Formats: sequence, structure tokens, C-alpha cells
Amino acid sequence: MATSYAYKARDAGGKVITGTLEGDNETHIAESLRRMGYVVNSITPEKGTGFNIQIGGTKRKKVKSGELVVFTRQFATMINAGLPLARCLSVMASQTPNPGLQATIEDVLHDVEGGLALSNAMSKHPKVFNNLYCSMVRAGETGGILDEVLGNIADSQEKAQEIKSKIKSAMTYPVLMLIMSIVLVVVMLVFIVPVFTGMFAQLGGALPLPTQILVTLSGFIQTTWWFGIPITIAAAYGVRRLIDVPNVRFAWDSIKLRLPVVGGVVKQQCLSRFARTLGTLSSAGVPILEALEVVENTVGNALVSREVGVVAAAVKEGQTIAQPLGKSKVFPPMVVQMVAVGEESGAMDTMLIKVADFYDKEVATTIEGLSSLIEPVMLIGVGLVIGGILISLYLPMFKMAALIK
Repeated sequence: MATSYAYKARDAGGKVITGTLEGDNETHIAESLRRMGYVVNSITPEKGTGFNIQIGGTKRKKVKSGELVVFTRQFATMINAGLPLARCLSVMASQTPNPGLQATIEDVLHDVEGGLALSNAMSKHPKVFNNLYCSMVRAGETGGILDEVLGNIADSQEKAQEIKSKIKSAMTYPVLMLIMSIVLVVVMLVFIVPVFTGMFAQLGGALPLPTQILVTLSGFIQTTWWFGIPITIAAAYGVRRLIDVPNVRFAWDSIKLRLPVVGGVVKQQCLSRFARTLGTLSSAGVPILEALEVVENTVGNALVSREVGVVAAAVKEGQTIAQPLGKSKVFPPMVVQMVAVGEESGAMDTMLIKVADFYDKEVATTIEGLSSLIEPVMLIGVGLVIGGILISLYLPMFKMAALIK
């Protein structure tokens, strides 16, 4: 039975065409579109049609960014050595240790052998090969420089992984300290405070306010822990789903950019991602409007994404990129000037990569400084909390001693 497929393609003039066709599989649809003179961008089965069969009923293992970097680098090396595309994919599938990535490569190989372009075959697996990846591969296929483009992708991925590793490394100690502090406070409230509560009951009399608060909190935790945990998990899940709502996401992303200290890091990361993505796409020969569309979808912040959309709309009307960037409150003057110089000199990709490298260094420096500042602040905070608990426990004894005197 024929299945209905939604497709996205470009005609000879570069105009995006969308629609649906019925066919036996994606390969047949791709062949039909090529006969119509279209360049295929993506083909996906419409919801409610066809079957999604998972062999063995197992879920594919998630592909880590490091594994994708290795795949991309080795893939580029084999393409550069002159091996046929199908042979490269076959070799990569056989030597990849991750079963999820192996299954994905095998699917891509099957589609490529069926006549689908590599970029279109990869676009069917967005959780592994994102929009940026597929756009660059498509540009490499068009320009006949697939090996060079794959090398650029690997470089970009390695840069992103490097900055992510620095952030994780800098935040590991503060996070561990926070977790240990929370565990210590909970242990005191659950096991130590009840011992003192029994003593206070034997002594009688009114307890000081701090002690009353501490005893009440301890009793609340002991009587509600059994449903407090699932409620906390449900609340966290609800908040996460709520943030996925477009309007809420936009509001949250806007707030993140305005937060003290942290907002600066978030903005620097967004600017680095914007510059590196646009620069990498430009160096691969991707048309500027298509590159801006990819950047809009991959920049990682709804507010910045909207600003990129405004830039794309202005470029479509004939303006330079620097003109709408200069009117935006998100992009600083340095970025605007570097883009303007790049457009004038014809080396915008080089300028953008320099901007990305600058902001990557800024992020690393800021995170290191923030980490060194957080550690003493957390030590002081933990000391104050534990000290406050101990003082609250001993206040009734101090009061009783004062009465005896």
C-alpha cells in the first residue's frame, strides 16, 4: 500500500517547494521529485501513515557528541582518500562501537544506495545529524568538496565540545558541594533534630521561634517524604514541559539573558554559536539566506533566534547583514563591525570564526572566574545554614540555663 510523504525541495530558481506525494518509499519519492526538476531537502512520512518498525523492540542508544566528532573526522579522511561514498559508510558502520550510531549509518547507507543524496539521507535522522550538519553536507555535495566540509564540521564540533568540557570541569566542584550540603542538611533534619525534639518535649515550655521553625520543618519532612519525592519529580517534569511552550520558552530565554553574571555567559555562548555556525556555513558555500535559516534554528535561544529571523528578513529585502545587526539590541557593536568588515572584504566567514573564537575564550574565562567565586560563597552559605541549625537546636538550652541563673 502506498504511503503519503511530506517533502521539502527547491526548484531551479531556489524557491522552497513543499507538498505531499504518495509512493512505496522515500527513494521513489526522491526519484519523482528529481524528475520534476526539484532538489530534495527532506522527505518524511506523514503522521498516521505507514509503520515504524523497531527490530527486536529495542530503543536506539543515544549518540554522544564525541562519537559523532570521531565519525565525522574519519568519514572526511576516507572521502579525501578517494573511497566511494557507499564504501565509506559501510566501513564506518562496521567499526562504530555505538549500536545506535551504527544503525543510523546503516540506514543512511541503505538510502544512499537507493539513490538518495547523502544530505537527504542524513536529514531523516535529526537526533544524530542536525540541521546545521545536513546543510553543510548538502553544500559539500553541491560544490564537490564534501571531504573539506566534513573536516570543517568536525572542527566546529570539536570547538563546541571543548568549551562544553571547560564549563563542566569548572562547575563540577560547586555542584558536588551543593549536593553534599543538601544531603547533610536533610540528614540533620531527619535524624538529629528529632532527638532534640524529644528532649524539648520533656523540658516543656515555649520554644524560641527559630527552634519552632526547625522542629516543624523536620516533622514535615519525616511525615511527607513518601509523597514529596514523586511530587518533586512531577513538578520538575511539568516545568520542563511548560518551558517547551513557545511563548514560555521565549520569556524564559529572555530572562536568562538578563540574569546577573550568568546572563553574560549565556549571551556569549549564543553569540559564539551564531558566529561559528554562520561562518562555517559561509565557508562551505551555503547561500546566505539558507545559512541564516539554519542559524535561526540552531542558535539555542528563542530571543536571539527571533533577532536572526529579523536579520534574514532584512537580507531578503536587499540589505547587508551588518545593517539589521546594528539595529538589534542583542548583538554588540564588535560583532556588527566584524561582520561589516567581512562583508566589505569578502572574508565574512573568517571574521565570524574569529568572533566565535573570541567569545569562546570569554566564556571559558568567565566560567573559571565564576567557579572561583562560587566556591567560597558556597562554603560561607553552607556554614551559615548548618550553624543556624545548631544554634536553633541549642537556643532552648541557653534559655533554660539563663532561667536557672
